[in-house]
Amino acid sequence: MTHPDDHPRDYAGYGPNPPHPQWPGGARLAINFVLNVEEGSEYSFDNGDGRSETTLTDAGMGPTGVEGRDLAAESFFEYGSRVGFWRLFKLFRERQLPLTISGSALALERLPQAAAAIREAGDEVLCHGWRWVNQFNLPEAEEREHIRRAVESLTASTGQRPLGWYCRYGPSLNTRRLLAEEGGFLYDSNAYNDDLPYWTRAAGRPHLVVPHTFATNDNKYARGWWGTSDDFFTWARDSFDVLYAEGATQPRLMSVSLHLRVSGHPGRSAGVARFLDYVLQHPDVWVCRRVDVARHWRAVHPAG
Repeated sequence: MTHPDDHPRDYAGYGPNPPHPQWPGGARLAINFVLNVEEGSEYSFDNGDGRSETTLTDAGMGPTGVEGRDLAAESFFEYGSRVGFWRLFKLFRERQLPLTISGSALALERLPQAAAAIREAGDEVLCHGWRWVNQFNLPEAEEREHIRRAVESLTASTGQRPLGWYCRYGPSLNTRRLLAEEGGFLYDSNAYNDDLPYWTRAAGRPHLVVPHTFATNDNKYARGWWGTSDDFFTWARDSFDVLYAEGATQPRLMSVSLHLRVSGHPGRSAGVARFLDYVLQHPDVWVCRRVDVARHWRAVHPAG
C-alpha cells in the first residue's frame, strides 16, 4: 500500500523568493505551447472499451445518452485528427514557433503523416500516455506496461523517445516512481501547482517537475466557460501581460494547452492565431519546447 508520505504536499513552494530562472537571452518570460494529440487513443469500441468517449467535444463533457457505439462522438474526435491537427500545426509552422506535442502513443501510431510532420519540424513529443485513459485507475503492473509500450511506440513512430510524461488529468500514486525507475525521462508535467519548474524526489533520487496548466487551456470551451475565440484570446493575453510585467524582476514560465478537436475548428483557431501574433510583438520572450525548459533548469538550477 502506498503511504501518504510517498507524495508529501508542499503548500509553500518557493514562497516570496523564487529562483531567477535565467532564461536564455535574458528573457523575461518563457512560453510553451502544447498541442494535445489524443484522437484514436481515447475510450472507444474499436479500442475494446465498450463505450465511446465524448470528453472535450462539441457534444459536451458528459454522456450523451447513446446506448452502444456513439458514431457522433467518434466523428468529433476524428475532426481533430483529420483537420484540426493540420490547421493548428500550420499556424505554428508559418510563424516558425516550436511546439510540444503532448501525444498519446496509440494516437500517433494511427497518424503516421502527423508523426512524420512532427519529426520533420523538430517538435518535442511529450508522452501523454500509451492511451488517453484514466491512468490514475491503472494497477501498478498495468501502468508500468503502459509506460513501456508508450516509450517503444513513440520512439518508433516519431523517431525520438519521449523525455517528458503527462497523464490524462492526474497521475496515480505510483506514476512518478515508475517514471523514475524507467530511467529515461528528464521530467514529468503531472502537476499544476507553480509557474516555475521545481525538484522533488522519486524512487530515491531527484526528479524534475515542469508544471502543466488547466488555466490557459482550451478545455474551457467544452466546459462552457468560453464561447468565442475572443474569450480565449482575452484570457491568454491577460495571463501573458501579467507574467510579462512580473518578468521585469521575476521571470516566469507560461504554458498554453490546445486540443485538436477543440481549437482546431476555424472559429477557435482564429483566437490562437491572434494570440501567437500578440506574443511575437513582444521582445525578451523565449518561445520554447517543454524539454528545452527541463534541460535549461537542470543545467542552471540542478538538484541540491
